Amino acid sequence: MMRHPISILRDKRGMSVVEFGLIAPVFLTLLLGVLDMGHTLYMQSILQGAMQKVARDGTLENQSTSALESQLRTQVQKLVSDATVTLVPRYFKNYTKAAQATAEPFTDTNGNGRCDAGEPYTDTNFNNTWDADGGNSGQGGAKDTVVLTGSVSYPRLFPIFRFVGMGSTVNLQATTVLVNQPYGDQAQYGSSPPTRNCP
Repeated sequence: MMRHPISILRDKRGMSVVEFGLIAPVFLTLLLGVLDMGHTLYMQSILQGAMQKVARDGTLENQSTSALESQLRTQVQKLVSDATVTLVPRYFKNYTKAAQATAEPFTDTNGNGRCDAGEPYTDTNFNNTWDADGGNSGQGGAKDTVVLTGSVSYPRLFPIFRFVGMGSTVNLQATTVLVNQPYGDQAQYGSSPPTRNCP
């Protein structure tokens, strides 16, 4: 038996299923995006806190970089077990040099903006290598200012990155600066920096 066209237009049965079908994909994408962003912000906060703890421990005498990196990895992997964690320490003679992070001066004879091809440079920190930030690798000694940079990389929790143009990996970084304890006299550089050649 045929129904009158006007009664078909007034029939609302099944309308909520259709509306749910239209709204659900957008809603789920937004929900997963918010959860992913919230997790990333939480991980950034955890990383920053762990970095500060590691840096405080690192200012004490006889703390190896590998031990500090292991400590940082333990804290981060409590939240993401397959995270890749690296810790890079650089040390400077004082806060001013750390804040400036100025490259050691060199003569750019080939004009490519890099210290290479045997170009002469002034080794201001006496470590026999040209440094783009003027610092030294490692944790330094007594009273040196240490810049610790921790990096964390892990796969995203949800596969929404395919739909919104994001990368499949989350990369986070945190940096902190502290001065080593004055457990001895600070090592001094020589009186006048030598001139060396770039690699």
